[in-house]
Amino acid sequence: MRAITIIGAGHSGLQLGIGLLRHDYDVTVVTNRSRQEVEQGRVLSSQCMFDMALQHEREVDLNLWDEECPQIDGVGLTIVGPDGSRAIDWAARLDAPAQSVDQRVKMPAWMDKFEHLGGKLLNLEASLDELEELAADTDLVVVASGKGEIGRIFKRDEDKSTFDKPMRALALTYVTNMVPREEYSAVCFNIIPAVGEYFVFPALTTTGPCEIMVFEGVPDGPMDCWADVKSPEQHLEKSKQILAEFLPWEAERCRDIQLTDDNGILAGRFPPTVKEPIGRLPSGSAVLGMADTVCLNDPITGQGSNNASKSAAVYLDAILSRESDPFDEKWMQQTFDAYWDYAQWVTRWTNSLLIPPTENMQKLLAAAQTQPELASRITNGFSDPSNYFPWWEDPQAADKLIDAAK
Repeated sequence: MRAITIIGAGHSGLQLGIGLLRHDYDVTVVTNRSRQEVEQGRVLSSQCMFDMALQHEREVDLNLWDEECPQIDGVGLTIVGPDGSRAIDWAARLDAPAQSVDQRVKMPAWMDKFEHLGGKLLNLEASLDELEELAADTDLVVVASGKGEIGRIFKRDEDKSTFDKPMRALALTYVTNMVPREEYSAVCFNIIPAVGEYFVFPALTTTGPCEIMVFEGVPDGPMDCWADVKSPEQHLEKSKQILAEFLPWEAERCRDIQLTDDNGILAGRFPPTVKEPIGRLPSGSAVLGMADTVCLNDPITGQGSNNASKSAAVYLDAILSRESDPFDEKWMQQTFDAYWDYAQWVTRWTNSLLIPPTENMQKLLAAAQTQPELASRITNGFSDPSNYFPWWEDPQAADKLIDAAK
């Protein structure tokens, strides 16, 4: 029986670990947060997952909330004009519903399932010395947590990293009592040029169904306004103030909103970064990075949890196909490269929305307002962003797509 150690009990780490247990591997997951600490802690992400990623969860029987989690049936896009009106406004249905399950609900349940299947869950803050011991006693170490000194052993890939600083000031607000979107549920995505973005969608949290409000403020702009917020009540009030100033149609839905709980808030910022996938320990031993550890995107396109699931699926297939051969550095690089074949498109698409839109992007988003087929194509690209290319960047390909959709 081959032994695999995974550092990090987040989405990618637990999905990979559970997948390996189902194939009779000896799996240890190391986490610095207990089940109770995760469940009772602050929200970790917004985690809107689309069908392609959800299918990877289904493949390892981790779709535990299909009956109780509110469905997300579409995507709506609004671009605010110079006069504050909805200059562009359209919506389209997803081919298959998306869903968002608070990681404070999902991860504890997955931890329980991991242990029930025979996995070993170690609750400790893994240092480099401890990682050395784990690497010596296991066939492969996969790092699915990029924080602290362990995260620093993975070097930034300058060729793949477009930005070297945070591109948005980020905030999350989990709320109840929001007026539902009419017609069908959706990710309501609002773009305010030179100010930032706001999107909101239904989810399941520790207290039941809710809505997750996501704010993305351009640094030093009017939505970069969370530094002085000191309490959950102030965070909620700031959220409502932003909507009242820039998105009155969204503010109308939020007159009676309340926080789901005092931990249902988050604010911060980070630079989108791609790192080299092989980390080197002081002894010279190599470990393999996965998901956000080596490919961290801004949340503006909601791809973080989707990437985690897809990365875990690629790594699971690569480990299983290795059979008894060693997990050497050549294999590690090939495994990441197989994931990057997909993830590069997510990164390119996400990064394109962090800078002023090109004429081509504006043309596509405007045309979708009168062309339902194009709106559907853009909407369903959230599930597999590789489908945006080449037309997202190539004006000739975009014109051909627009003409075909007429």
